[in-house]
Amino acid sequence: MKKGIYLVLLTAIISGFSSFLNKFGMQAVAKNAYQYAMLKNVIVALVLSWIILSPVIWSKLKRISKGDWSKLVLIGLVGGSIPFLLFFQGLSMTSSINAAFIHKTLFIWVIILAWPVLKERVTKLQFLALATLFIGNVIFLGLRGMSWGYAETIILLATILWSVENIIAKIVLKNVDALVLAWARMFFGSIFLFGFLTITNNVSGLLDLSVNQFGWLVLMGVFLLGYIATWYSALKRLPVTVVASFLVIASPITTLLNSIFITHTIDVNKIVGLVVMIAALIIFWRFSNLNIQSHKSEYCVK
Repeated sequence: MKKGIYLVLLTAIISGFSSFLNKFGMQAVAKNAYQYAMLKNVIVALVLSWIILSPVIWSKLKRISKGDWSKLVLIGLVGGSIPFLLFFQGLSMTSSINAAFIHKTLFIWVIILAWPVLKERVTKLQFLALATLFIGNVIFLGLRGMSWGYAETIILLATILWSVENIIAKIVLKNVDALVLAWARMFFGSIFLFGFLTITNNVSGLLDLSVNQFGWLVLMGVFLLGYIATWYSALKRLPVTVVASFLVIASPITTLLNSIFITHTIDVNKIVGLVVMIAALIIFWRFSNLNIQSHKSEYCVK
């Protein structure tokens, strides 16, 4: 349990920095959002493909059932391609703060899906903690800092698709290694992305990159690789509702980075919001831990 929490905290930190830097990465690469998403994902897919070729990991591929293979391809579609197109198109039209805040509503959609599909129950006290978590995020951001339009709508659609991916991934991780799942997400996702770029005539100039542009792609690819590796590893060890909830920490990290390097101001509401969120996460994790221990005890008695 503790190792899973450490992993998801690391995922949240990586996500917070990545959301902040992606805006600059897109501007530096000067490609359209679709090409940027494609190039960044391909870099990660190539690195993971090299890892997959190692004897230990490669042997695990042979043991994957046809049913799990179909789920891996589905994850490439709903997790590694369509939402990336939506998210980065939205990010190119709005602020990184708005994008990070919307993305961190992921836990809401995951909770809605986790109960009927995975039978992960959330108690009343946990619901209260999650509501407090959301309120803390709103306080931290400040209502005046939020706007809504087409960009925010497609980012929300991307977030909902990623919540569906969380549910599918949790099921697949029962039988599949986390690194294999990460590879499948990026490999099949890259294939779908390239197909989209080909159909929409966005392939022209795809590889016309300067050293600086390539450097930005590699940097953001490293962040993405770290994100999916730690996220899937945490998801294998923890309930999906816990993982999604702790990822909310990424939103204040992005906002703090924006305050330090862009606006150069830190408001009192950010401090208050952060304290509220941390308290809510501690309460949620504590009751989640008790529920897991209780479930294990009941299972042992039976």
